Amino acid sequence: MTSSENLTLIGGGRMGQALVSGLIRAGVFAATNVHVIDPSPAAATWWAENQPGCTVDNDLEAAISSAQTVIIAVKPDMVASVAAKAAGRWGGRLILSVAAGVSLGKLTDWLSTDRVVRVMPNTPCLVGAGASAYCVASGVTAEDKQMANKILASVGLAIEVAEKQMDAVTGLSGSGPAYVCVMIEALADGGVFAGLPRDIAMRLATQTVLGTAQMISQLTDKHPAELKDAVASPGGTTIAGLRALEQNGVRAGLINAVAAAAQRSSELG
Repeated sequence: MTSSENLTLIGGGRMGQALVSGLIRAGVFAATNVHVIDPSPAAATWWAENQPGCTVDNDLEAAISSAQTVIIAVKPDMVASVAAKAAGRWGGRLILSVAAGVSLGKLTDWLSTDRVVRVMPNTPCLVGAGASAYCVASGVTAEDKQMANKILASVGLAIEVAEKQMDAVTGLSGSGPAYVCVMIEALADGGVFAGLPRDIAMRLATQTVLGTAQMISQLTDKHPAELKDAVASPGGTTIAGLRALEQNGVRAGLINAVAAAAQRSSELG
């Protein structure tokens, strides 16, 4: 059932667009109950063309005062100034922040409320296939958690974690789409090297990654290693390819990529 409550989105860029479009598509909020704050003409144009039922302007205080739920989707270095512009108005409502690296401690301090959820989404949210993790401050109730989960689940997977795990989340699912893009590009390049036209190689590489991910997701009783072994017959083509991957350190490279991104997230935080 569509909520009769009001939602305010601060920052109408791509992630905000993905989240709110998912919520409207899932029937969590009606477009007419959504207020978007963004001064950019480009953002206003996108909302007018794609979600015309939403209100879009730059009246921050009014938008917050009328909302029961607020999503902060601005760049990390803008959160403190946004909080200050509406000082004293943040209490009494659920606030979700998707600003990367901004801790719950900073958020609760700047917003003067502990009813705050910190979220790390990823770019596949744009197509409803995201992987989002979130952690909560002390003032978040069980109902608040349910709402936060509903919001994030409207654009993919949502998992609650401890805040100390958010850097690892950033390294894995937050940065992970970039690693997968490199993998798909490399697979397609391999196909071209072996004689395939570029467009066919790219389509096959993309579908192979997509289909394998769906298979792993649906066959939950099977470890990825089992599914790999099922393809690798003795003396066959797949085991030859797997040997080449091991020789080139692909497994270690991916592990190190996640670890490096997590470390960088910790440094930035």
